[in-house]
Amino acid sequence: MTNVFVDWKEVQPEAVRFIDTRFNLGNPNAGRQMYDEGHLEGAIYWDLEKDLSDMTSNKGRHPMISKEKMTSLIQQAGLQLDDSIVIYDQGASPFSLRAYFLLEWAGFTNMLVLREGYEEVKNLYRIEKEEPFIPSTKTVANWKDAIYVDVKDVKKIVEGESVGQLVDARAAFRYKGESEPIDPVAGHIPSAINFDWEQLKKDGKFLDKKQLEQQLSYLSDKSKPVIAYCGSGVTAAPLYASLKEAGYQHVKLYVGSYSDWIRENEVETN
Repeated sequence: MTNVFVDWKEVQPEAVRFIDTRFNLGNPNAGRQMYDEGHLEGAIYWDLEKDLSDMTSNKGRHPMISKEKMTSLIQQAGLQLDDSIVIYDQGASPFSLRAYFLLEWAGFTNMLVLREGYEEVKNLYRIEKEEPFIPSTKTVANWKDAIYVDVKDVKKIVEGESVGQLVDARAAFRYKGESEPIDPVAGHIPSAINFDWEQLKKDGKFLDKKQLEQQLSYLSDKSKPVIAYCGSGVTAAPLYASLKEAGYQHVKLYVGSYSDWIRENEVETN
């Protein structure tokens, strides 16, 4: 069973590389500002839109980055594939899990997400304001393309050509198509079931392994491929990671998500 999350007391700061991914979808500059005002000692900063998404693509609101961009990101960060990495954000947010997914895609094997947020742990670790200087590396990724699906893969599932259970991580009212505050079309991808990602967290942190197992146990056969998606591919990342933590064996992420699907495909409601 995969461990995705880690509690602050289990982390030895001197033995890990920290990645700060704090962000605010309503104020894209806020994350970098928070980092500059103080971050865990040695932490680098990865921005959701500048680093972890390809905002020049039309494949959804926070599209998947290229292999070239991901390679550049990990090399500039001075990372090696076997580094012990701990990722954090402001707590119970999807941004650290987006970074987790991309690192897994690139072949990293020893990364964890801090279950608590920065505000909860800032008095427990050493804090600094300066951005650390870290020499770049020539790390070559070991791509795991099997964890990522695109719209063509999703179509095959919808049409019954491939086996897989789509899980929509958005709120129920958006899934049902009762109203849609962001995307131009209301509804969900045909054949998808709904699990609101907000159920994965409580009191500013993600649930522990046993709680996640209880919450997610009924969704699907654990040996069957499960594909998480949301509106833009961001809040699906916590569902993707939590499914892995809960013991699902074949979990995938549709980064383009609903905002990509509706460009050319039909939806369902209710």
